[in-house]
Amino acid sequence: MKRSGLITTKIGMTRLYDDGGVAHPVTVLSVGDCTVIGNRTMEKNGYVANVLGMREAKAKHIAKPQAVAAEKAGVKPYRKVVEFRVSDDCVIPTGTALMASHFVAGQFVDVQATSKGKGFQGAMKRHNFGGKEATHGVLKAHRSIGGTGMREWPGRVLKGKKMAGQMGNETVTVQNLKVFGIDDAENLIFVEGAVPGANGTFVLVSDAIKKEQKDLPIPTNVKVADSDNQTAAETETEPVAE
Repeated sequence: MKRSGLITTKIGMTRLYDDGGVAHPVTVLSVGDCTVIGNRTMEKNGYVANVLGMREAKAKHIAKPQAVAAEKAGVKPYRKVVEFRVSDDCVIPTGTALMASHFVAGQFVDVQATSKGKGFQGAMKRHNFGGKEATHGVLKAHRSIGGTGMREWPGRVLKGKKMAGQMGNETVTVQNLKVFGIDDAENLIFVEGAVPGANGTFVLVSDAIKKEQKDLPIPTNVKVADSDNQTAAETETEPVAE
């Protein structure tokens, strides 16, 4: 069984307390308007997946191929579109609005996002180099990396050498973060620990692949229609005939 993940946005960090009064640092993720906008099938595409969209946008604000694809599928265009490969029993119908309760408190998840960009950084900050000595003839090169080349052979700098350069602004995946709790009313997920990226970054959340998960909603938890709630409420409040 392989369930779909969710597209969320990072709100920020805070602390929550468990029943024993212990504080837990958590990252708040908003599910928002994450919706299933399509499906991939084995017959047509060669694989099975749910296509999710988040943050509804105007057609003029997204790429033309995405706008055309949304129009052909009969759905609204979204700013962020992601595919999650799933098993046959975890296909979610198109148009389903996803909820934070797709995940369960206590389970483990993997999160993926674009990390904060730190710009061009030296090797000490970027790769934790120790730097050179503070004295003994070292002059104005205390934070440099030293020699990078080889001798006569191969006579070049090998690929992958740790040097100064662009730091951050790359896709980072953090595995096995615990879901502290969920809030369906506000559509929020509280994940223990830090999640990569700045506030407002899109974060992909999926079931942890290295942990065995039990008692998860398959394929997802669907919100009950308001009309049904109203009907049930009216039925309960109706006076009993004598």
